Amino acid sequence: MDYRPMPAIFVADAPGLDFLNSIATPVDEPVEWIGDGEGLLSWLEQAQLVPADVLASMRSHIAPAELDEVAAKARGLREWFRAFVRKRKGRPLSAKDLAELEPLNAVLQRDEQHAVIVADANASSGLAFGMQRRWPTAESLLMPIVEALAKLVCEEDFTYVKACEGPKCTLLFADHTRGHARRWCSMAACGNRAKVAAHRARLKEEKGA
Repeated sequence: MDYRPMPAIFVADAPGLDFLNSIATPVDEPVEWIGDGEGLLSWLEQAQLVPADVLASMRSHIAPAELDEVAAKARGLREWFRAFVRKRKGRPLSAKDLAELEPLNAVLQRDEQHAVIVADANASSGLAFGMQRRWPTAESLLMPIVEALAKLVCEEDFTYVKACEGPKCTLLFADHTRGHARRWCSMAACGNRAKVAAHRARLKEEKGA
């Protein structure tokens, strides 16, 4: 399995599902984007989940082995949550699902966020109320990921969480299209391959007629 031979894939229309797609088989071979600590930092940077200055500080002050451990925890969290999503996609969630989400709440309880007043040119007063996160350890890199997963289950209608219909594709996405008719991770990839395959099938059928 190759590590990060291409930019990470962000086609899910939901950050929590984009995290699940940080390992995927977009063509033929599985691609892992967070196979080690540097991979995790790179993916978080591309996903814009962690400020650039925080990532730079982590690279400078945290030992690679410690970052590798956090990446391993991220992968474990990813595969646990993938099972949750695959089991429930296609139907709305309910309060009955809360018990199985306890691992997310356990991590969220360790988050270090605080309220802050910030400048905001769009606010009538020029000021706004916001939240800031502290980043005391390498493990705090998991917090924006867990937050994205929590928002997914709370804000997304799982009725429209789907898996790409490409034969070998493993990508997941939230279908926000009108009529909820989306079938592919992207039309440029699996959608186009499906069109080509259908065209070839029609030609073969016409020749055999």
